[in-house]
Amino acid sequence: MPASVTHSASPPPSPPAAAEGPVLHVCTTCRRGGPAMENPPGAQLLDRLQAVLDASPQPITLRPVACLAACDRGCTAAIAMPGRWTWLLGHLGPEKAEDLLAYAKLYAASAKGTVMPSRRPASLSDMILGRVPAAEQEPS
Repeated sequence: MPASVTHSASPPPSPPAAAEGPVLHVCTTCRRGGPAMENPPGAQLLDRLQAVLDASPQPITLRPVACLAACDRGCTAAIAMPGRWTWLLGHLGPEKAEDLLAYAKLYAASAKGTVMPSRRPASLSDMILGRVPAAEQEPS
């Protein structure tokens, strides 16, 4: 056996339980290329998304993250769900919160996490920055 292979006596930890719906990871440090500020647009986006969800609960989980490394395309978010593509989304802002949640519903209803551009809200026409396949998904 090669020296670099190790075995653990304990089984690997179980994955966390899957959420009912998609997880929307929102960059709270995004500032749309502007100067540092106390309440950047990314944090404002998260606050607006939370307010909309508080007013009309949906099976969407919000998770704040410190950076999604797409600063020149902020505000950014990533949407993920087991068995579906993960999408990196940009050019967002608090004014697009409702449309982003509408997109999240379409994403959750799709078989593989693909929402065709013609089905997305018009304000999100330029939001797709990239995608990552699900770990168990076959390449296409």
